[in-house]
Amino acid sequence: MKKFIETLKNCWKIEDLRQRLLITLLFAAIYRFGSFVVLPGINPGMLDELQKQTAGGLMSLLDMFSGGAFSNASIFALGIMPYISASIVMQLLAVAVPFFQKMQREGESGRKKISWYTRFLTVGILLVQAPSYLLNLKAQASVALTTGISWTQFMLPATIILAAGSMFILWLGERITDKGVGNGISMIIMIGIIARLPQAFVQELGSRFTSISGGGFVMFIIEILVLYAVICASIMLVQGTRKIPVQYAKRLIGNKQYGGARQYIPLKLFAANVMPIIFAQALMFIPLVFVRYQSEGGSPILNAFMDNRSLPYNILYVILIVGFTYFYTAITLNPVQMAEDMKRNNGFIPGVKPGKDTADYIETIMSRITFPGSLFIAFIAVMPALAGLLDVQMAFAQFFGGTSLLILVGVVIDFIQQVKGHMLMRHYDGLLNSGRTRNGGVSAY
Repeated sequence: MKKFIETLKNCWKIEDLRQRLLITLLFAAIYRFGSFVVLPGINPGMLDELQKQTAGGLMSLLDMFSGGAFSNASIFALGIMPYISASIVMQLLAVAVPFFQKMQREGESGRKKISWYTRFLTVGILLVQAPSYLLNLKAQASVALTTGISWTQFMLPATIILAAGSMFILWLGERITDKGVGNGISMIIMIGIIARLPQAFVQELGSRFTSISGGGFVMFIIEILVLYAVICASIMLVQGTRKIPVQYAKRLIGNKQYGGARQYIPLKLFAANVMPIIFAQALMFIPLVFVRYQSEGGSPILNAFMDNRSLPYNILYVILIVGFTYFYTAITLNPVQMAEDMKRNNGFIPGVKPGKDTADYIETIMSRITFPGSLFIAFIAVMPALAGLLDVQMAFAQFFGGTSLLILVGVVIDFIQQVKGHMLMRHYDGLLNSGRTRNGGVSAY
């Protein structure tokens, strides 16, 4: 505790870091304030049905990522997720479409063009999602609209306000990146997620003492220990592992003849990091578009895929995560390029010929280590559903794994590293100076 207080004092002594931290807090406060500003013409006291709808299933995830703005019918109801979806689409296009591949190789100018296209795609997604959200709002809380205003008159201005609200959130995220501390977009997502934690914690604690089969304080302590273990696993996943020893790599491909000094090749067990979960989660939101955000009265099949605790949902979720892990590893690690770089720098793998043999060797190792890595990522992703089987409350179960926990861990590690960097430049001890935060902690976006 004394070390932590001393670190805070050191942060405050550095003028530039102090200003960045205060700016970050200011923009975070603006975002949280906007989450409670209700759409014009909507009575916030008549949104009970909408709030019940967002208490479970995929709707609860959408509400969590928006920091509760979704269930509040706020001007920020759509949150930052449309931009995330647009970013994912642009990343896929940069791999599959030559036009965007060429643009990506243009350096800074190419990245600016891709960013410009991403914003236009975000607006397009918003113009589809905003009317869908409003139609769902009409179905769930039609009485919430002020008397004298028809839904036809309300839809157009409300669509513009929702789209503008999401673009304003994007602007806030960019300002945090430029003027504050940390990756702004990831910060916005983290703020929305962590805003639900105190309420979820209190609800879970209360349920363990009020429910007949709650288990009391002992069961709650077990939950906390499991949560701690999952957080440690998530930290390992976000940070990745150190380079793979050549000796272990040869074991993976069945070569028992190895020896000599320990050597390493630049491969990680979790090379794709958290991206497969983010990609898979974005695809799992697609059913919401087809049923216009309504979770009742639709097709039983669609309803099953809208319940993140159902067996069909989690089976498909795991398959997508494994597939995206292989896909993202393939596009981020090129064995041929790695072999060429090693040859150019007079590097080699003992017992393996330079060139094509080295590329094949690295590709074989990648395929062997990607599968267990993908299963580990999938296990972390489905932990909230497993926690639900133990009667953990839905809101608290979301923090046992999945996208939410990995984003929290990634953003916190990135934040600590940036603060530590500012302090080390001025010869101050940073956060967790006695511990270890390797350069490898990555934000979600």
